[in-house]
Amino acid sequence: MALETVPAASRRPARLTSLLSVDPAGPAALRNTPLLIGVLEGTGIGPTVIDAALQVLHAVEQTTGLTFEVCRGGLIGEDAVQECGAWLPESTADFCADIFRRGGAILSGPGGGRYVYDLRRRFDLFCKFVPVQPVKALARAGRLDPTFVENIDILVVRDNAGGVYQGQWGDRATALGRVAEHAFSYSETEVHRLVEVAARAAVARTGVFHVIVKEGGVPTVTALWRDVGLAVGRSSGAEPRFMNIDLAAYELIQNPHIFDVIVAPNLFGDIVADICGVLVSSRGVTFSGNFTPQGHGVYQTNHGCAHDLAGADVANPCGQIYSLAMMLRETFNLPDEALRIEHALEAVWREGWRTADLAEPGCRIVGTAAMTQKVVEAVRGVIATVA
Repeated sequence: MALETVPAASRRPARLTSLLSVDPAGPAALRNTPLLIGVLEGTGIGPTVIDAALQVLHAVEQTTGLTFEVCRGGLIGEDAVQECGAWLPESTADFCADIFRRGGAILSGPGGGRYVYDLRRRFDLFCKFVPVQPVKALARAGRLDPTFVENIDILVVRDNAGGVYQGQWGDRATALGRVAEHAFSYSETEVHRLVEVAARAAVARTGVFHVIVKEGGVPTVTALWRDVGLAVGRSSGAEPRFMNIDLAAYELIQNPHIFDVIVAPNLFGDIVADICGVLVSSRGVTFSGNFTPQGHGVYQTNHGCAHDLAGADVANPCGQIYSLAMMLRETFNLPDEALRIEHALEAVWREGWRTADLAEPGCRIVGTAAMTQKVVEAVRGVIATVA
């Protein structure tokens, strides 16, 4: 099939959670009712970027009249393994369950090892939404020609529940030496529920969704995803297009405008989302939301713990701040407040303030703390309106 540019008109529903099987949408949050946020600080730069996001949240409270109840959870990742012997300790999992039960959401800093995979399995956070929209103010900060990334608007819908990352593994000694083994699978039910979400997104946007596969490499898994994609396409009216992961990686850099909605298995979706970090100029500004079928959400950055940057005041806090904005929009139905944060980030970048990962000639490089303060000041001064 010849490559076709996806038209830029009529993108995205107001809230991505409306695409799930159970829409958690309700009226916008009440000004006199505290909104519950559970915080997991994480490891490496996690505590630093989480602190930045919470400073921005406080600025939102000061300028909107909203109130938030922020509850801090326990250890995750490497710190949890060292102290508790588990990437996701039971006490931390119980904390998350209580937050969900009380109608709140989780704001998570990066946590290493098996933490995110164990969390997703524990709560059936099957669907990960990764919005990819380059910001005009950062167009010259990335590696790509600034005119090339204009009008890119991609939604990655990634599986979290099955595949390689949720398989079974081990190693054993043999006469040939050590053998590492890993087995994984997908059920039709798992694939169908995720592809349905992507198809709903496509219907609300441009009517096209790409399914990422690998014909020769994983033939039975590919056949299942292809069959489900075709069936869901017929029932939804959206058009499925199938692309091997290696070609998709190439086309995301060479011809990103051909994509609108991308749906992918766990491993392939991870690769696609990281490549999209190039389109938005830095992994430091990438973010996502992970959702249960009921709409319970965990919001995070798409980058890692960066232990080498911990405590150095150089980490980019903006991905974590974007994840906070996503939380306000998706869980609490606060689009104006989400826009307030997003507009504040863009205003600071337009003024030339950057962390080192977004440096370009003529800009002013600042550390994490100073960048956070600039965003806080912009939140207090920006009046966001829905476009």
